[in-house]
Amino acid sequence: MTDAPVMIAVEGLDKTFTLHVQGGAQIPVLSGLSFTVSAGECLALTGPSGAGKSTLLRLIYGNYKAQGGRILVRHDGAMVDIASASPRTMLAVRARTLGYVSQFLRVVPRVPSVEIVAEPLIRLGTAREVARERAASVLQRLNVPERLWSLAPATFSGGEQQRINIASALVSERPILLLDEPTASLDAANRAVVISLIRDAAARGAAIVGIFHDRDVRAAVADREFAVPEMRRAA
Repeated sequence: MTDAPVMIAVEGLDKTFTLHVQGGAQIPVLSGLSFTVSAGECLALTGPSGAGKSTLLRLIYGNYKAQGGRILVRHDGAMVDIASASPRTMLAVRARTLGYVSQFLRVVPRVPSVEIVAEPLIRLGTAREVARERAASVLQRLNVPERLWSLAPATFSGGEQQRINIASALVSERPILLLDEPTASLDAANRAVVISLIRDAAARGAAIVGIFHDRDVRAAVADREFAVPEMRRAA
């Protein structure tokens, strides 16, 4: 692990939310955070509810704008600062480098599940039939019944939607994975499958940052932990 390249380097990261509808109240969330994650390493974010763990993942993915510091990710062999990257660069980083499993599945209505999972590969230039075959393989491993593949996931159970979410993030084998409670809503059998997939991703060299509230899952996948400190909120 010590010889593995650094894939993520967070340096002096600050994040404050401004509540414009409440007179511009300032809500500090993160201050001066710094850590690195190497290829093949799984870092578990820990800390109390509300400490900013999900916010940190969204900052790394570029959904939120940082007020200070840098978020460097290794993209196409060079370090890119997500905190200052252009929209065009962010699209490329997300397509080829960053995979993100959120707690919620956000997709275009009426698109079949297999197409949702295949889409990341198609965007990278993979032939549609090849992409669908790889998508089907991941869906099979995640125990998503084949009868559901042609259906849109809007009416699926929470566990089924989460597995579509995971399949979409893992199918293209991106070098960095951000996982926000990936085993939420899953039964024991499917939790075990996701643990195996996370381990496989680390074994192929992916750098992983995740939130795992289930202690058994965290113990099974994490190489080390990073405690996100809870900040005092402004009155």
